[in-house]
Amino acid sequence: MALMHTVAILVLDNVVPFDMATPFQMFGWTRLPDGRRPYRVRLCAETPEVRTEGFALRIDRGLDGLADADTIIVPGCDETGPPSARVATALREAAQSGTRIASVCVGAFVLAEAGLLDGLRATTHWMAADELARRFPDVHVEPDVLYVDNGQILTSAGAAAGLDMCLHMIRRDLGSAVAAHTARVSVVPLEREGGQAQFIVHEHPPVPRGSALEPLLEWIEDNLAGEVTLGAMAERSGMSERTFSRRFREQTGTTPLQWLLRARVRRAQYLLENSDHPIERIARQSGFGSPTAFRERFRRVVGTTPHSYRSAFQGKAKADAAPSSAADRLQSVTVG
Repeated sequence: MALMHTVAILVLDNVVPFDMATPFQMFGWTRLPDGRRPYRVRLCAETPEVRTEGFALRIDRGLDGLADADTIIVPGCDETGPPSARVATALREAAQSGTRIASVCVGAFVLAEAGLLDGLRATTHWMAADELARRFPDVHVEPDVLYVDNGQILTSAGAAAGLDMCLHMIRRDLGSAVAAHTARVSVVPLEREGGQAQFIVHEHPPVPRGSALEPLLEWIEDNLAGEVTLGAMAERSGMSERTFSRRFREQTGTTPLQWLLRARVRRAQYLLENSDHPIERIARQSGFGSPTAFRERFRRVVGTTPHSYRSAFQGKAKADAAPSSAADRLQSVTVG
């Protein structure tokens, strides 16, 4: 993304405040390594005032604010009736011009009403998935994933899944290091994959700064290339393996070994984006026992091969080096 990327959030009546605030904050908090803002975030609406339960919002930009956006995000609304003809037309015109369009939660109904999901995979809140499938039989509804990325069109499930989708888009645009920094600033994990089930039985908040686990996690990050065992982690924490595993899950929502594997994948993403090292060397530097094990784990977590991941970012870097249209820039940063 050579130029500042405009994210327009379409606010409709009865908007769910959390669904609206999630992309506003996530993209607004994103920073490049030199401190610059890569995203310009704006709110747009059909009318100057939008009402929702408990309060009203004054929106400065009308639907014309969608026309020059690089990304449009449609938050969910408490009512899932059809959007106005003006809104549907604005979304279709944006899609035809190559704009990336995403929905949060039941915002998928708005995209479906505009015909943007026909023939595509899509998701929404699990409680609304059957209704989406019933009303729009041409949409391939996947009710138990966090988000679906079709390239230009994305949909996410309920509430916190919007966070996962936003981080996914940031990672596609700017790489895993920038996305990881945004996740830390937002105090959310960069761990959950799009294909993970919506229903998380034991979902816990990320480890807060200053917690008892923070020194251990920093030690793990510093030693990813070496042999990091459950016993070594427990010993450094001064606990038995059983007690350590239980407390680790309580504070992170995952097991120590799963956290370690995800950290190694993140290290590999960074090296694939920022080095020309062979895959075999990156596998060693990330702590995987063999290139085969590395490829299998990387595909499971990221959804593509290390080679394809590197190619996508190399292509993006070349595109960023030359002037291009908004539509061309979008093609370089979205992966189907």
